[in-house]
Amino acid sequence: MKMGMDRGGMLKQFQKLQDDMKKAQEELANEVVEGSSGGGKVVVRCNGNQEILAIKISNEVIDPEDTEMLEDLILAAVRDALEKSKNLAEEKMSAFTKRFGIPGLF
Repeated sequence: MKMGMDRGGMLKQFQKLQDDMKKAQEELANEVVEGSSGGGKVVVRCNGNQEILAIKISNEVIDPEDTEMLEDLILAAVRDALEKSKNLAEEKMSAFTKRFGIPGLF
């Protein structure tokens, strides 16, 4: 009987872990980070689930003669936002990976 109780306890712990992870993922969807480039002339907003929410571009960097520069600025800002989002997610989810000893799960 003791074995059944241990399984029941493990199942409850696993269910709580799943619920906690789901809640953390929902919270990440509501957290917003910003990446930027060009001294803030291009700003990208991204949530904790690595979803791009918005891109703001200053008129100062819009030059029809140099679209390549603008493309580079946008790419750099997107990469910055995604990196910050990834770091936020890793920080938030590290509590769960530590429980199981799984480094770098997220």
